[in-house]
Amino acid sequence: MKDRFADRTEAGRLLARRLATMALEPPIVVLALPRGGVPVAAEVARALHAPLDLLLVRKIGVPWQRELALAAVVDGDEPQVVIDEEVQRLCGADRTYIDAQATHELAEIERRRRVYLRGRAPLSVAGATAIVIDDGIATGTSVRAALKALRRRQPKRLVLAVPVAPSDTLAALRAEVDDIVCLAEPYPFHAIGLHYDDFHQLDDAEVLAALDAVGPTPEAGEH
Repeated sequence: MKDRFADRTEAGRLLARRLATMALEPPIVVLALPRGGVPVAAEVARALHAPLDLLLVRKIGVPWQRELALAAVVDGDEPQVVIDEEVQRLCGADRTYIDAQATHELAEIERRRRVYLRGRAPLSVAGATAIVIDDGIATGTSVRAALKALRRRQPKRLVLAVPVAPSDTLAALRAEVDDIVCLAEPYPFHAIGLHYDDFHQLDDAEVLAALDAVGPTPEAGEH
């Protein structure tokens, strides 16, 4: 299986082909983790003729190395914080720091909800096949938080689908989902971006363009 992709669009098309071979019972809802997961998920949603929604989650980084995930916060009626206890032990960050950062990240989540979803409520996934997509996984902290929050919305089947991730991270996430689809599990794993020719940071305009390209999204509760 290919372990390097031209860009997120190509990765999404290849991921869609793999998902199309599975017996995915409708209704299907595709959920992207923005920003990077949106163009990947847009290809999947088009291929499966499924609505595309966002799963808004923000990473909380280690104080002196913000790219290293210490915890993650997920939007919802009761925002959920999931902490990587091993990273917390190693870096010594206390709960006061995590809670302060969570408040900051929830403000960014609210901004993204206004900009990307234009005030639309999240689609219902109750009783549906929910496919969660990102452009790759490293430590899995953000994804784990997103999956735990999504489970509370009672999908019938929860599928995690990504182009690339390390095998040990996927193994740690298997308890959170019903199925995992991953196109490449390189070892040793260093960084998601090393497996893309183009892995530029997406801006809001690119996210909106990818969402618009999928077409009209059903109202919440419709499938």
